[in-house]
Amino acid sequence: MYLSVSADLLAADGKLIGTAGLIQVEGSGGGGIVPWATIAGYDSRDQISVNVAISQVDIDDYRLNTLAASVSFYDRLEMSVAHQRFDLKTLGGDIRQNVVGLKYRVYGDVVFSAWPQVSVGMQHKRLEDGAIAEALGADSYSSGTDFYVAMTKVHLAALAGYNAVWNLTARATRANEMGLLGFGSTTQNGHEVMLEASAGILFSRHLAVGVEYRQKPDNLGLGEDDWFDVFVSYIPNKNINLTLAWVQLGSIAGAQDQSGLYLSVNGQLW
Repeated sequence: MYLSVSADLLAADGKLIGTAGLIQVEGSGGGGIVPWATIAGYDSRDQISVNVAISQVDIDDYRLNTLAASVSFYDRLEMSVAHQRFDLKTLGGDIRQNVVGLKYRVYGDVVFSAWPQVSVGMQHKRLEDGAIAEALGADSYSSGTDFYVAMTKVHLAALAGYNAVWNLTARATRANEMGLLGFGSTTQNGHEVMLEASAGILFSRHLAVGVEYRQKPDNLGLGEDDWFDVFVSYIPNKNINLTLAWVQLGSIAGAQDQSGLYLSVNGQLW
């Protein structure tokens, strides 16, 4: 199960409801597993918003808990932090990682410009204990940095009168399982470009359904699979967002067919 919780006391209100997205599992604004070009929060171009999240992904042999927060400035710049705890349910113990993110909107508006909104971003990841990553043969078992370019567009009344959203992200990464198993390997230690995508339909101002896909490198030769999810989001207001999804994460560290649920509740402090 993935649980992401955010509170909002004085929410910025510069964007249309439902267009701010979530805080994803690495702390960046976007979907559940994919960063989008959107800047987290509902701040307009003369507002600042602060966003917080609690998340949990619960699959067959593992559980990922995340605490995250972000600050968005004027719908232009996003700064984020996240702490991940990856519980090894069948083996015992956990792996902990901290992520610092930065995103900058370089072009467009997700709703009102003719072309997609485009943002560039980075996520710097540091393991608190790299013993497992070292044992598995990671080239770096302490830290690594992902770089990405994302494009996001909302099309108003595009499908039978309903709004539609899509996102495409290209990520340069060395991370093994998001960095939880270290970065690169003795045979593959350079950045590779991976593609990530999301698509959804907003059936009302308060309800959206969609899918996400995230391509993954297999640096360690353990058969690391791409990720996929199907989600339903309920957005009662700009203060809170609840999302339930089925995730299929494939093979993780040799454990096959890892799937389960995530639940997300997302919003702003102001």
